[in-house]
Amino acid sequence: MPTLPGVIVDADWLAHHLDAVAVCDVRWYLDGRDGRAAYEAGHLPGALYVDLDTDLSSPDKGGTAGRHPLPDPVAFAHALGRHGIGADDVVVAYDDSGGGTAGRLVWMLRLLGQEAALLDGGLAAWPGEVEHGPAVPRLEVFVHARPWPADQLVTADELLANVDHGGFTVLDARAPERYRGESEPIDARPGHVPGARNAPWAATLGPDGRLRPVEELRAHFEALGAGDGTIVYCGSGVSACADLLAMRHAGVGTGRLFVPSWSGWSADPDNPVATGPE
Repeated sequence: MPTLPGVIVDADWLAHHLDAVAVCDVRWYLDGRDGRAAYEAGHLPGALYVDLDTDLSSPDKGGTAGRHPLPDPVAFAHALGRHGIGADDVVVAYDDSGGGTAGRLVWMLRLLGQEAALLDGGLAAWPGEVEHGPAVPRLEVFVHARPWPADQLVTADELLANVDHGGFTVLDARAPERYRGESEPIDARPGHVPGARNAPWAATLGPDGRLRPVEELRAHFEALGAGDGTIVYCGSGVSACADLLAMRHAGVGTGRLFVPSWSGWSADPDNPVATGPE
């Protein structure tokens, strides 16, 4: 198995190790477009299609659990096994949004101690030919269930305690207009968790769709007060993973995810909400 250079790999590295890693296409669209159809229209050679809704989330969605709660460990192990991804496989994931959905798979696997990385720039960065049509299935394998480590996750009660007493920086990875409460297209209430700072995950990307240089990312996150223990959330616990990976890539610390994110927080009418700028 190859050794990953970090949580991010470029297309040149992947081209040289394509046959030695499990490549996963994790395209998904908030506007309702079909990620699997996009995959079949063109994907990296040998890539598998991993579905955010069915493979990376629990079917029990909604309410305070949020729109994309983590799957049960047994269910996630079965999903990996169906795709032929063993616990010792090195995984490289990509999408066409700069990591906004593929980052979720990378973060989940790394949470469990498995080697995984995000393809910098995603599909657009791939210089070679693409394949079309459905995936060629890999041989199904057995994967032991691995529990989600609680110390890397944040509960609503812990987040509420942080609102009341402080202690950890909280970052909101959504777009500024959603953070300020000017627009809320999908969740119960507009606004943000009181005290959270806006850190749009898209701000980690340069004009070419690749991550900004490490020095810029480090300055970006340090200006926000990010470090070990920082709590990150987004709309449903997906795009926040891109921020978490960018933080680790920049060497500013290992943050924690509030999985229910705004979809879960805003669903509880007792949770406080702030609007406007920071």
